[in-house]
Amino acid sequence: MALSIRNDAQSRRGLLTWYRSGGLSAIFFALPLVLIFLYFSWGPIVRGLVLSFQKNNLVTTPEWVGWSNFSYVLADPQLPQATLNTLYFAVLALIFGFPVPLFLAVFISELRTTGWLYNVLSYLPAVVPPVAAILLWKFFYDPSGTGVFNTILGWFGIDPLSWLNSPNLAMPAIVLEATWAGAGATAIIYLAALTGVRTELYEAAELDGAGIWSRVWHVTLPQIRGIILIMMLLQLIGTFQVFTEPFLFTGGGPDNATTTILLLIYRYAFINGDFGAATALSVLLAGVLCVLSVVYHFLTRRWSTT
Repeated sequence: MALSIRNDAQSRRGLLTWYRSGGLSAIFFALPLVLIFLYFSWGPIVRGLVLSFQKNNLVTTPEWVGWSNFSYVLADPQLPQATLNTLYFAVLALIFGFPVPLFLAVFISELRTTGWLYNVLSYLPAVVPPVAAILLWKFFYDPSGTGVFNTILGWFGIDPLSWLNSPNLAMPAIVLEATWAGAGATAIIYLAALTGVRTELYEAAELDGAGIWSRVWHVTLPQIRGIILIMMLLQLIGTFQVFTEPFLFTGGGPDNATTTILLLIYRYAFINGDFGAATALSVLLAGVLCVLSVVYHFLTRRWSTT
């Protein structure tokens, strides 16, 4: 009984001290900011969830249709093709695009005098506006014999390629441009991570006679594996949301070879005027990415901490 009374008295004194130290005033000033943050961050999420269960074209009165939007998008014959195209883009970007910024960061970190120059040059594509960069690369991909890339191929006796007009080459061509555009910014992150690697480890490896590739494999990569795993997850999420490149390069063609999930969402909303179906597919994509992130976390948790 006495112990309970003592604890109650201590709690009252703690609340009184918190009040006198300005705790209530801090909540008063922070509350509007928190409410604004919740409104603009979680408000659209909640509104999107509600919209996914409605038939809505943003003009007429919304009509509650339940799960009909989800049934509609899952039965759409274009969804399997868009899903396969998105997965194809993700695999190509992971195989060819993911190692490029890592290699670039390691290369720049090994330079002693001109590293700053390569640093600037590698980041330059990130400064170019995405639309301008895509239009420039679209000019490079000119399928005629006078196109920039076809001219280079002609120097080696290779016939002109159709590039964006070929169902087999369109997606790899888009991945090539996306890798060029994003490698520089990602390399900067890896360079920042490399500054945290202790120089003693490199010195010990050099004393043991390790070459540059041996130092990279046994020292650099293990030391920044946490950053590598995070960047891989971010790249996976980004590749599943690819839209700008296929939209501006090919519009989803040829023969829907570059139609991605986000491009299909765009068609639902802004071509068909069915914002309910577009939101339903967006919710499904968000759910898949959440599950993918959780599975990825559990699969890589042990390796990232060892």
